[in-house]
Amino acid sequence: MWLDIGIVVLLIVGAYCFAVLTGFQTRMLARRSNRRAEDMYGQFADSPRKQRRYAREHGGTWREGP
Repeated sequence: MWLDIGIVVLLIVGAYCFAVLTGFQTRMLARRSNRRAEDMYGQFADSPRKQRRYAREHGGTWREGP
């Protein structure tokens, strides 16, 4: 009987810990930020030459500027 109660308590504690951990991760991943995609794009952009070549290969045009 004590074993059954212990298993139920462990399951409840495990479910609670999972819920707390999941809520923490959700808050961390969904928090507000002052960074915008436009601000971060410069870190990942190719050189203008590569961008022109890519546009040419895919049938598009590339133009400098916003």
